[in-house]
Amino acid sequence: MRVLLFTGKGGVGKTTLAAATAALLAARGQRTLVVSTDPAHSLADALAVPLGAEPSPVDTALHAAHIDARALVDRSWPALRGHLGRFAAGLGLAALDAEELTVLPGVDELLALTEVARLARTGTWDVLVVDCGPTAETLRLLALPEAVASYLDRTRARLVADLRAAAAVAGELAEHLALLRSLLTDPTTTAVRLVLTPERLVAAETRRTLAALALRDVHVDAMIANRLVPRASRWRGPAAAWMRARRSEQDAVLSELDTGGLPLHRVEHVAHEPVGLAALRTIATELYGDTDPLACRPAGAPLLSIVADGPDHLLRVTLPLPDAAALGLARVGDDLAITIDGVRRVVALPVLLRKHTVTDAEADRTGLVVRFAPGQEDTP
Repeated sequence: MRVLLFTGKGGVGKTTLAAATAALLAARGQRTLVVSTDPAHSLADALAVPLGAEPSPVDTALHAAHIDARALVDRSWPALRGHLGRFAAGLGLAALDAEELTVLPGVDELLALTEVARLARTGTWDVLVVDCGPTAETLRLLALPEAVASYLDRTRARLVADLRAAAAVAGELAEHLALLRSLLTDPTTTAVRLVLTPERLVAAETRRTLAALALRDVHVDAMIANRLVPRASRWRGPAAAWMRARRSEQDAVLSELDTGGLPLHRVEHVAHEPVGLAALRTIATELYGDTDPLACRPAGAPLLSIVADGPDHLLRVTLPLPDAAALGLARVGDDLAITIDGVRRVVALPVLLRKHTVTDAEADRTGLVVRFAPGQEDTP
């Protein structure tokens, strides 16, 4: 089973390209399921078929579904919330306070992602293509398994004996989230494809997204520049002059885009909105040509690596940092908190460095290098 996640800034055409990729894979004999976690629910419009929460056939080898996050919350969340509510009440909180405590932000996004994992685990498809929400929502979605699992691990350790039911539920959810995290960070199974339009603001956000996904250990295997103005070299007149000027601007934006070695595919704007399988397959053929849409760029260097430098050790954090990125670095016990343009991740330090002191840090476009000297742990 392969999982392809399509995301990008809102309005760049990620739904169309996800649907097009799924349509082409199915036409080439791959049993394919395409699902949407985007609340906009435009996948049905692109495929020109009605869709529900359960996979339904679109073509011989193609199925599709809309993941209804709110329905998942209504169905799955009350039982866990009841256990956590009893836990909170056992700590002496009033009933109203206990109710407020168990309204966890992001639970709908989390359940949508667990539904993706369930489909990947239980389905009979060769490929699962996911039309994710806009970039900000996707990054929050991908951060949730790790954040919630960490919280549950800490909470479970403090649960008292007479609340064994809550402890069991917390443990079960933590285990499930660990499996979800494993799926998302396995580059042999899962890859993200970033969709952008060739505009400077969109390109800048895409560079930040690359760094944020690398920080989450999520593998990006390609970028797709969508809606390029067709070349008008043989045309004449004011409209042709405008098209040439606009395409020149778009080419300049893409030439300045640092892809970090990722392949950059290009798709030209079409006169008619690509709706239905035939139109989607045409778009996909332009996107992939004769190549395999499942061809995946190998994973790069690991997020963390250690190199000895005399008595010191250098911790390399491999990230495609955008220019003028806002960076933050903090030592928190045995962890290192890394923040890039507001996206934060706390990573566990290798055992070798836990009794060392942070003495210096440097950054370039390929990542961070943190120097550790022998001694007791410190906070930079």
